[in-house]
Amino acid sequence: MFFKNLLNKIFSTMMRKIVFLLVSIFVMQSCFSQEKKGFDLTNTSIPINEINDGGPAKDGIPSIDAPKFLKASETLLDPNDRVLGVFKNGIAKAYPINILNYHEIVNDHFGEQPVVITFCPLCGSGIAFDALIKGKPKIFGVSGLLYNSDVLLYDRETESLWSQLKYQAVAGPLVGESLKMLNTANTSWKSWKEKYPNTLVLSEETGFKRDYSRNPYPGYEESPGLYFSVSDQDARFHPKETVIGLEINGKFKAYAFSELEKLKGKELKDSFQGKDLIIKYKPSSKSAEIFDTEANPIPAVTNFWFAWFAFHPDTEVYQY
Repeated sequence: MFFKNLLNKIFSTMMRKIVFLLVSIFVMQSCFSQEKKGFDLTNTSIPINEINDGGPAKDGIPSIDAPKFLKASETLLDPNDRVLGVFKNGIAKAYPINILNYHEIVNDHFGEQPVVITFCPLCGSGIAFDALIKGKPKIFGVSGLLYNSDVLLYDRETESLWSQLKYQAVAGPLVGESLKMLNTANTSWKSWKEKYPNTLVLSEETGFKRDYSRNPYPGYEESPGLYFSVSDQDARFHPKETVIGLEINGKFKAYAFSELEKLKGKELKDSFQGKDLIIKYKPSSKSAEIFDTEANPIPAVTNFWFAWFAFHPDTEVYQY
């Protein structure tokens, strides 16, 4: 009986160790899987273990692929409603944030030019990109994956993953290919309409049933908390402080709106990487733009401070 009990004890201990080992192997394989949501991650430029599952399935957040537009006089937007504004090829269009919160991507055209409008609610980042890649137009969707809490797009032709805030493909056949950023305003409807009275406005007739009057992320912008981990953080500003950032010669600089507020509506003249800049901040619309000395707009990104720093931990920062 003694030996029987001893053997049972040894067997039980061995089984627990085997089960623990199997579970550990499963967890490690899950964390470092070469595939997530059906996307092949054998060829990536970012750490696989930093690619997070955002929750929704691939295309669970549906892109708008056949956008409809209204005239400015036909929209019921409130003057203070936020929009992403793009002016290209003589055409002005406004994309209400309350719609983008639910879709994140609009595949559109400005004349003959394909353009993809992207918005990540978690990072507060809205960027329009030229959708002509290697001479071919690309249609993008929402992968359901995140990197540094930021949306990973995918193109439906090659299923490569694209990082919005890295402006490039980070996995798949097109890894390393860059996206060309277009000048994109993140401003109030009132401000955009004053600048472009003939603007078109994305219609709520998207083909999907959504309550666009409701914010799906209530309280998120005010909270210091993040839903997903990021690689680097910095406490100089509130994590959700709005900043406008730009890249020149591979270097980055950010201008926090709380610092620009101190200018009391005056233009800021600055120099970065040997280039003279003019930063215009409008307190009334809580929006900023960056120009060169000849009044040409320089593409820049309006987003939350935590997101900008996560992607650019070596960024320079303007302080009043």
